[in-house]
Amino acid sequence: QVQLVESGGGLVQAGGSLRLSCAASGSILSIGTMGWYRQAPGKQRELVASITSGGITNYADSVKGRFTISRDNAKKTVFLQMNSLNVEDTAVYYCNAIIIQVGLVQNTYWGQGTQVTVSS
Repeated sequence: QVQLVESGGGLVQAGGSLRLSCAASGSILSIGTMGWYRQAPGKQRELVASITSGGITNYADSVKGRFTISRDNAKKTVFLQMNSLNVEDTAVYYCNAIIIQVGLVQNTYWGQGTQVTVSS
């Protein structure tokens, strides 16, 4: 089966930086769009950033200019570099990927989530 394993969350002061990583493993033929979502307490999960297999990126307005998404296709890994963090960025961050498996079966997978806490 397929697993997405995230790492890199933690506690940081406002203005600081964190880098999240998410590695996919398992029965994978190829990976389509990968992305990062976040969910703050009492709020709906929202898209933070996404990147296609060809490297086209998309960002939420709230993170443009501060966050950068990238991927290493050979390592089946997506990254989220987060700079100039503020308390509003506090949330559980989830990795998401469209995985194509043998037989061209396509499914969307989620990571388990990693907590990012920004203190003032």
